[in-house]
Amino acid sequence: MIKKFFVLIITIITVHLIYTGYIRPEANIIIEMSREIGQSSPRDIVVIIKDFEQEICFILMFWGCFLIFENYQTVLKNKYLFTVDLVEQKDETNFDPERIITKLDTELPSECNSSPLIQTLRMALWRYAGTKNVQNLSDAVESSLEALAIRQDSENSMIRYLIWAIPSIGFIGTVRGIGQALSMADKALAGDISGMTNSLGIAFNSTFVALLLSIFLMFLFHQLQRLQDSEILDTQAYCDKYLLGRIK
Repeated sequence: MIKKFFVLIITIITVHLIYTGYIRPEANIIIEMSREIGQSSPRDIVVIIKDFEQEICFILMFWGCFLIFENYQTVLKNKYLFTVDLVEQKDETNFDPERIITKLDTELPSECNSSPLIQTLRMALWRYAGTKNVQNLSDAVESSLEALAIRQDSENSMIRYLIWAIPSIGFIGTVRGIGQALSMADKALAGDISGMTNSLGIAFNSTFVALLLSIFLMFLFHQLQRLQDSEILDTQAYCDKYLLGRIK
């Protein structure tokens, strides 16, 4: 949690420095040049993303990408375990769960102990060692996989919140822009519509940017969910093949 909030602080500082150092000064120059020649503000990228709502959306998007890729790494770093026979024994006729548990505790790297596959195998083997009942072993595998699915769903709650928050912030910019435009209605009636068009630009640009960032983040999140679902299915298939298939 400390690392995640540290990355959030770094993201806020970095994005704000980019905005104050380049994006807003460049956008102000372009808008001023357009005003001098009597034209409306052009649709340059710096003009579209110059407002505070877009800045907040970019901060949340980058932080959400970090959270997603961190979960990617968590799933992928132990994926090679599914290609290793961790339940292999020299004497296949005498299935000894306690010996396999000792093997898992002593012969595997310490970072593997937190992987869902190792935790599922350990729980199922302890259940079978105590009861010698295959049904209890199968139930232990099923309950472990259900707990894994619940834990993954809980860890993804912040990502889902960010995907919801980014369009909401864009709509806040829309309300702010429309409110400013309505406050300049008297100037528009007098013939000066520049203020109203700029305010409407704030309204539509913030929603446009927020929806694009939300779509991009949603795509990454769906890929993460597909990878996590694949991990659960691979764990189930591994237990069926290497664990349940060996118990006579």
